[in-house]
Amino acid sequence: MKLLLDTHAALWWLADDARLGPGAERHLSDETNRILLSAVVIWEVAIKRSLGKLQAPTGLAPTLLAAGAHPLAITLDHAAAVESLPWHHRDPFDRLLVAQALTEGAAIVSQDDRMQPYGVPLVW
Repeated sequence: MKLLLDTHAALWWLADDARLGPGAERHLSDETNRILLSAVVIWEVAIKRSLGKLQAPTGLAPTLLAAGAHPLAITLDHAAAVESLPWHHRDPFDRLLVAQALTEGAAIVSQDDRMQPYGVPLVW
């Protein structure tokens, strides 16, 4: 199974934070699953850090990749897929994650139930 990390899930997985759901933790520990780290997550963290809205470790991408995540670039197909999404969710980062998950056939590791109306599988 492909698992696409939402930003909070990536940060909590890295920090071994108890807020990470037990299902998410189980799936992330399963070595048969492929964990995807989207450039969207790194972009969101960079923006929020620069605005002083988020405390996150430096070197987030290399650390997550070393922990077993695989990089997922934002492609033209991902960007174009956002246009056809209904406006269930207004957050541009999450909308792009949904588009990536749908395009790549991945489940999103997230506790954000606002993604459910898109029909993308959520793991938490």
